Amino acid sequence: MRKSTVRNGLRMIMAALILIILASFYHVQISDLFSLTLSEESRIYRLGMFWAAAIGGYGVVLTAFGFVLSSINKDTQVRLRPLFAGVSALIFLFFYLLSSEISAPARDEQRRVHPGETITI
Repeated sequence: MRKSTVRNGLRMIMAALILIILASFYHVQISDLFSLTLSEESRIYRLGMFWAAAIGGYGVVLTAFGFVLSSINKDTQVRLRPLFAGVSALIFLFFYLLSSEISAPARDEQRRVHPGETITI
């Protein structure tokens, strides 16, 4: 196992996970930060997903090749456990944000009804 190649692949996977989290859950905040229109916001989402898929796919292939290749002398000092912990933490964060997004009501439903207003069901 060539640890340096596995490490680089795991770094690419972490970058892809960060892009997926930003594009999936925070694209509205990013578009508000830069005062973008709705079409530009959807473009941020699409580009984020595209680049996350491209970088993540490359990271998976690089990690797989790292597991197959024979080791070299410099690989004795490479530590993989922190990167595995980082990838695991990002996967946990993604599923936590996904579950909180599903269980949270929509923005329109959070508005309180004032006296005299009717509720349409």
